[in-house]
Amino acid sequence: QYIVTGNDEERPFSRDQRRWVYSSAKQENNYFGFGTDNDMEQASSYLIIRHAAFPLSAHVDAKATAPCAKILGGKRGRAKAFRPGSIVNVSAMSYGSLSGAAVTAINRGVALASALQNTGEGGISDYHRSGGDLIWQIGTGYFGCRDRKGTFDLGRFRESIASAPVRAIEIKLSQGAKPGMGGLLPAAKVTPEIARIRGVPVGEDVHSPAGHSAFSDVSSMLDFIERLADETGLPVGIKSAVGELPFWHELARQMRSTGRAPDFITIDGGEGGTGAAPLVFADHVALPWKLGFSAVYKALAEEGVHEDVVFIGSGKLGFPETGLLALAMGCDLINVAREALLSIGCIQAQQCHTGRCPTGIATQSKWLMRGLDPTLKSARLANYLTALRKDLLQLAHACGQIHPALVPLDSLDVIDGLVRRSARDVFGYAPGWGLPPEADRTALAAVMTAAAA
Repeated sequence: QYIVTGNDEERPFSRDQRRWVYSSAKQENNYFGFGTDNDMEQASSYLIIRHAAFPLSAHVDAKATAPCAKILGGKRGRAKAFRPGSIVNVSAMSYGSLSGAAVTAINRGVALASALQNTGEGGISDYHRSGGDLIWQIGTGYFGCRDRKGTFDLGRFRESIASAPVRAIEIKLSQGAKPGMGGLLPAAKVTPEIARIRGVPVGEDVHSPAGHSAFSDVSSMLDFIERLADETGLPVGIKSAVGELPFWHELARQMRSTGRAPDFITIDGGEGGTGAAPLVFADHVALPWKLGFSAVYKALAEEGVHEDVVFIGSGKLGFPETGLLALAMGCDLINVAREALLSIGCIQAQQCHTGRCPTGIATQSKWLMRGLDPTLKSARLANYLTALRKDLLQLAHACGQIHPALVPLDSLDVIDGLVRRSARDVFGYAPGWGLPPEADRTALAAVMTAAAA
């Protein structure tokens, strides 16, 4: 591999990226020596962060906190609104696609790092109840809250909420792995345990439809969101990869005119995907994250409702430079998936769809799972999350800000060869877009000052 490919050539993650995650997760030296080996003057769409002439203190404690700038559910007055303690959390990955050992490691790891774990659409398993707080994702199959016909069941929904430490609910419209496409869990994989968790018959094919049966348009989707929020008091949001844009403009208009709104919006990139998918969907369906997120943010900003929701970004954002760009573009939180898997031992074998993952992560083989120690791997996930937060804070300090969410998009440039453009111009943002509201900036400054003291 060292002869055939360079440090930045491999995909989806380069050797440099993997090395940084591995060393951070093991608390080894994650510095690189002898300067960059990137050809910055010949690169295309290369991100540059413009540091301040008078930066803040360079010292950042390894376990420094970096909370969300906004209160999740606060704008809508949800009874159980809260400020997430970490700007970096673990994205949606279901038990079934991941092994029980992997889910346990992730859940314990987010508890150690004061972060959140998204369950994925496969329901809340026993492995999700290992100490970490959850965002429960509800997909088109309504696993864990469905009746015998596969439609939404309010009674089952209440039971699942009461059984686990759920802090928020995410309604999945689509994902980066296979946007706009349903799923199939083959009968051979529907074990008694999977059947119990998902509420499906044992040994039968389980279909996840392409679309939801509980709602059919923007208005009925907003009604469903309000119904779940009223029932639980929890923040309720949506997740989607970005395809057609009229949906987002209609959502923004109805948010402004009716007062109904999701508490958060998670945008996945077309390049995302821990899930197995047809090649054409993985390569050609849904916008890449930067284009998709900027289009959604602008649609809401033009209607004046962008400050009313918490934005979450997901799609290869688990590195300091991409994470800072996401926060500067308007994200309040970052979700990581494959980077989290790298931290618990993934070697990018790309065998996720075969059930033969050699590291025991994306498999249900008990023999392969024996190699994954949840106690060891939970610590490594926590180390990675805290290392990423630390680097984001150090970048913010270099830019003269106390928190990464306060770094303006004007502090980042995109260069193509020797041509430099402001990132704000590249994405067509108006001045001030991407920053939290003034009240949230003031509150965040107080939280950060108190934490430092």
